[in-house]
Parts: sequence; C-alpha cells; structure tokens
Amino acid sequence: MSEAGLPESIRHRFPIFTNRVYLNSCSQGALSDAVRAAYGSYLDGLEAEGSLWSHWVDRVEAARSAFARLLHTDSAAVAVTASASAGVAAMASALDYGERDTVVTTDLEFPTIGQIWHAQERRGARVVHVPSEPDNTLSLDRLADAIDERTALVSITHVCYRNGSRLDVPAIAELAHSRGALVLLDCYQAAGAVPVDAGALGVDFITGGALKYLLASPGIGYFYANPATTGHLVPTVTGWFADQDVNEMQIGEYRPAPDARRFEAGTPPIPSVYAAIAGVELMLEIGVERTAAHVERLNDHLIDEVVKMGGVVATPKDRARRGPLVAITSTDAERLVDRLGAEGIVTSSRGGNVRVSPHCYNTAADIEALLIALRKHKDLLKTA
Repeated sequence: MSEAGLPESIRHRFPIFTNRVYLNSCSQGALSDAVRAAYGSYLDGLEAEGSLWSHWVDRVEAARSAFARLLHTDSAAVAVTASASAGVAAMASALDYGERDTVVTTDLEFPTIGQIWHAQERRGARVVHVPSEPDNTLSLDRLADAIDERTALVSITHVCYRNGSRLDVPAIAELAHSRGALVLLDCYQAAGAVPVDAGALGVDFITGGALKYLLASPGIGYFYANPATTGHLVPTVTGWFADQDVNEMQIGEYRPAPDARRFEAGTPPIPSVYAAIAGVELMLEIGVERTAAHVERLNDHLIDEVVKMGGVVATPKDRARRGPLVAITSTDAERLVDRLGAEGIVTSSRGGNVRVSPHCYNTAADIEALLIALRKHKDLLKTA
C-alpha cells in the first residue's frame, strides 16, 4: 500500500474525524476503535472476575514487548513506567555526581527534563543549558563547547515540543561518548511518527510515553537502558516491580533487577497498559516509516502555504531538522487555537506558536481546511 492511500485505509478507525479536523497528535493521539476495545476488555475482566493479577502481569510484559519492537531492541532493555518523568527520575537517582557532576541539556527540552536535573542540584549536580540558534536548531559546536571531563550525561530531546525542531541524535551521541558522557534521549514527540532505532541512534537511555503518536493514553511510559553501557547504574528511586523477582515479595533487602526493569517502580498502571498495547501495536501495523513519509509530505505543503500567505513558521523547513509537528507563530496563539477550534479544527499552542501535528490518519483535505481557516484568521498570524 502506498503512503498516498494511508489515511483513507485507516481513518474509519478513528471516530473523531466524523466531526473534527483533528491535528493535535502532539498532545494526544486520536482515539481508535482498538484502544476503546482495550479499555473495554480491562473493564469486562474487572466486572466479571475482579482481580486478574496474573493476566495483568502478562499484559505488562506484552506492553514491554510492544515498546521494544517500536524501539528495535530487546524487551529486557525496556522498563514500563507510569510516565517519562518516572523513568528519568529513577535514572537520575542512579548518578553519583562525583568527579563527573555535570548534566548538559538544551533549551529545547520539555519542562520535566530541566526540572528533574535541577532537582539533582541538591545532590551535587551541576546543570548546563545550551541555547538553541535563532532558527530553533541546535549547534553541535556550541554543544561541544559545553561537554567536558566533568560531564556525566547529555540530556536531549529528539523533537522539541514547542517548535518541532529535530536534533541530529547520532552526531550528538558520538560527540558525548567521545568525551566519556552518557546520553538520554526524550522521544515523546517523535516515537510513532519518526522511526526510532535505539541501536542506530547510539544513545544510552530513551524515554517517552504512549499518549501522542503512539495512539494510546496518559499514564504509561517506557524507559530504554542500553545494557552495554548502563548496567553499572542502580537507581535509589525504586519500587517492588523493580525487584529481581517481584513474586517473592521480600522486604529484607534491595535487589534491583539486572535488566532495565530496575528503573520501574510500584504497581503498574494497568488500564493504561491495556491501551498502550493496543495503540502501539496498531501504530506498528500501520507502519512508522510509512507514517513518517506521509506526514513529511503533508507538512511540506503546510509550511510552503503558510509562508506564501506571509506567515512565520518556527519549525525548520529542512526535513532532517524537523519532526512531525509544525509550529506556526502567532500574535496570540491561544486565541488562534480557540478560533480554529470553533471551526472544528483541533490544534494546540506552546511558546507563542500554534502547533499543527498531522499523523497517519490525516489527509491533504485536513491540511487544506486548516489553511482556509488560517487565511480567514490571518490577523492572528505573525507575519514575516
């Protein structure tokens, strides 16, 4: 099946398109029939039998496997977490901030990343923020200037949630590793619409969640830990599902699992686990590579047309430097989002930009409807 026929082949599975032009997958993926059915399955079991603990544990392992397939890695390298923040916080607790006391990050990150690293200042961490360039790209030279013999970790985003800028992850990983630092990658705004291969990217940790381009719901995340480079790190933020044998229910000592499960915590978010399996498996069935090619074409047209009408696009035009969301600069982004919403077009705003995030189910007609509305409300666009 060609990418051109992609949305037409799956759109019927997402009921929101009967009454909305939905272009907000960077906030929440559209609800599919599969995810709704997964929640129904969880509730049916709860109603019929009550506790299905063994089955629920099996579902957690199914979620782990689905995330591993998404990241092109082994299941043992993936922790199932309640959020991206939970995985990062557990990992942050494993660093000792001794001779290598510095975390280098950027100003393109989601708030949780900066907040977690600054929280480590109480434990001796030093946090350095590398600013992005005026075009919202990140200079490798400027990043290189910030990484030195004190750097323990370089913490970066794959795609910026505010402006859609995409980083050159393999180049950053190579740079960091050449100076003895580990790399954490936040894939929340990429996975599902951008191919993510943990080995090819060359990073040590990957974090993300399932509610956006993975088509599931809030309340669940994943955390990849490269066993070849991170096995020496043991978190102090933990819980019973991080034990080497959760079934033993022992309380006499700390015995973290030898694999990535050591970054897990307490009882898993079971309803969200059901949704995650359905969403991720649906996304894998649809095809991330096909989706990426389809979204690139939609966004090429969107960017060109916004520029033609005199608008300003904060997202880099170069495909290699942008993710699946396009950020259009507005003089009043919240108001413009409201106006678009009143016309049945769902978008969102961050940092003074209206975020437009097509996905596998969006059509050229969706983009054209948005462009018609933007021309109508051009008074709220920042002009070049």
